[in-house]
Amino acid sequence: MKIASIGKRNFILFATSMFVVTVLLALSAFAQETQDPRASQGACGPKEVRFDALTTSGNPPTLEPGKALVFVSEVFKKVPGEWGNPTIRIGLDGAWMGATRANSYIAFSVDPGEHHLCTNWQSHFKRLSREAAFTGFTAEAGKTYYFRARIGYETVGAATTMTLDLDPVNPDEGKYLVASNPESTSHPQK
Repeated sequence: MKIASIGKRNFILFATSMFVVTVLLALSAFAQETQDPRASQGACGPKEVRFDALTTSGNPPTLEPGKALVFVSEVFKKVPGEWGNPTIRIGLDGAWMGATRANSYIAFSVDPGEHHLCTNWQSHFKRLSREAAFTGFTAEAGKTYYFRARIGYETVGAATTMTLDLDPVNPDEGKYLVASNPESTSHPQK
């Protein structure tokens, strides 16, 4: 009888310990995921930052030792009668890297590792300023990565709206987009 009661007590103690450990692990995982998503723009930078962007001529940047090089090319095909050129903000890992304007590109160096890229339409029109697109990639030192931020049109019923997509492109298309468009330089508005 004593052996059975000792075994039963050990089993209850073990089961209770496992329950407590399971609850603590679950609470820890839940606490990591309870950050208010509205507090961050994810891969984008702060919502209130706006850019002045201009196109320039010059040579694209070159790879820095130990880094990867990223190109983001804006592609916008205007329909007849369309006026204005959109400014697209480019974010990486929660910080703005700059902006593009009017079928241009931006280039920047990144450290090797996982990165999260964002494009966001900078507009005074609320419906356009909500347009954003996201992708992730893992950069390797010495490599070049190309992305296309494409502004398109989507028709639903009788209404046409503009959309923003962000896609990685193969190096041949990426080099073509860089060679056939000017570089964009930008700075935050004051």
